[in-house]
Amino acid sequence: MSTKVVAFDLTQRPPRGMRSRLGGYVIFPRVLDKCRALIAGKNGEFNYNCPLDQHFFRFVGIDPAAFQAQVATGAGDAAMLDWVQSNTMSKPAPWVIAQWSAYHEQRGPDSDAETLEYFATALAKFSQTREDIRSWADLLDLDDYASFGGAL
Repeated sequence: MSTKVVAFDLTQRPPRGMRSRLGGYVIFPRVLDKCRALIAGKNGEFNYNCPLDQHFFRFVGIDPAAFQAQVATGAGDAAMLDWVQSNTMSKPAPWVIAQWSAYHEQRGPDSDAETLEYFATALAKFSQTREDIRSWADLLDLDDYASFGGAL
């Protein structure tokens, strides 16, 4: 018996935003959407286990391949949260998850020249004048919006 993975078609819409939370974790819902879309062959230009996703996997101490195998069972969001909580190596307290999530919501580019240039170049694809885009979450929101027809 095969399990059907219910996935958003990421060629038609973006995954949930980086700031979306599940179990208090930012990034987690976006990772789920990209993983499900990959399994369903509907990931478009979105990459599962990208550097952003790896922040989540490092924090919870879960192997991305094991995560993908569990997603492939057809588990919904609540079941995946239970699975992550059962399989995380660190067993972070809720306040630790909240701090980690708040940091990632506000995290901007590192101060090294290469990262700053990458961020500036990525932002320049959308705007030369936006001074409110300061974090990776801001940039991803703008990219998702613009990539799916939003007027800038």
